[in-house]
Amino acid sequence: MKYDTIAPGVKYIGVDDLDIDLFEGQYEVPLGMSYNSYLIEDEKIAIMDSVDARKTDEWVKNLEAALNGKTPDYLIVQHLEPDHGGSVKFIMEKYPNMKAVCSQKAVAMFKRFFDVDFGARLQVVKEGETLSLGEHTLQFFMAPMVHWPEVMVTYDQKAKILFAADGFGKFGALSKEEEDDEGWACEARRYYFNIVGKYGAMVQNLLKKAATLDIQQICPLHGPVLSEDLGYYIGLYDTWSKYEPENEGIFIAYCSLHGNTAQAALKLADIIKEKSDVKVSTSDIARDDLHEAVEDAFRYDRMVLCAPTYDGGIMPIMEDFINHLRIKTYQNRKVAFVENGTWAPASGKKMREAMEAMKNITIIEPIVTVESTVKAKTIEDLKVLADALIG
Repeated sequence: MKYDTIAPGVKYIGVDDLDIDLFEGQYEVPLGMSYNSYLIEDEKIAIMDSVDARKTDEWVKNLEAALNGKTPDYLIVQHLEPDHGGSVKFIMEKYPNMKAVCSQKAVAMFKRFFDVDFGARLQVVKEGETLSLGEHTLQFFMAPMVHWPEVMVTYDQKAKILFAADGFGKFGALSKEEEDDEGWACEARRYYFNIVGKYGAMVQNLLKKAATLDIQQICPLHGPVLSEDLGYYIGLYDTWSKYEPENEGIFIAYCSLHGNTAQAALKLADIIKEKSDVKVSTSDIARDDLHEAVEDAFRYDRMVLCAPTYDGGIMPIMEDFINHLRIKTYQNRKVAFVENGTWAPASGKKMREAMEAMKNITIIEPIVTVESTVKAKTIEDLKVLADALIG
């Protein structure tokens, strides 16, 4: 996609990172990551964001090829997180007459990230203000906490492009798009709920602003440019940011000390499938990607947490998973529990207390207790729980 024309006067100059193993030091990215950057060429030339310092050299080559000897006038800094702001200092020093256009909240971050005082070279813009490049007029909209406080997005009035910062982003390098057989939504969903998900109210505010614009393309800072069926992508973001279930279904998250809780969890999944055509998804959260489990927890309208008692509480990996949900403002779901214990089962009570502390959580009874191993009575109890989940 290098140097592809997004629209007349607008080029893609971003880079792929195929060497990164963990994005933000925690999210597995087996298909790599894209750091998107764009160039708007007019009477004045604007660079839309920089890239991670890991890829500065490659990005600069792309930029210079696109500039073809010209000099940029502006660097639009929509988001200063290091995966986008990592090359800002380098490019500002390379083009000493170029100004950086940013939000007021970004000014303090410039001082924190860089040991250079760019001073008067920082051009602060406010909500709704515009910057004319010639035929292209850029209009800026503040998007605080989507997902940092300094974030803004930019609308190109001529090209009808929304440069959406981290909004509408996804995991995966652009050169690997053909290998992502699950399409845009899967990795965009995992990206959204794990990175942006806490800030649904702020995303709703941004969507309301976007609804007033004639948007023909969305250019995010990660993932592909979106140019067809924008209603599909915007609709998903609307659902996700309202914390509404995307699909009807049951997600069963389990962990197990010696395999018995796992046996109960998988048996419950089988019973549900035998009794109904309800979609069932399962995850061994100790072995599977925990962040994919967070994604599925938000995707479906029902969830079952299955964990053994450990040191009088919950097995730590399940406690960690529940904490991830709490941090990301999990809400508006129905939740059931399967616990296990040999002498003093307590995980069911502890999991219930943790989930009831979240917003609009409906508990589905009964809590099923596995007494060490799965027995005939356990299976009968699981059938009762299955009926309650299906009903």
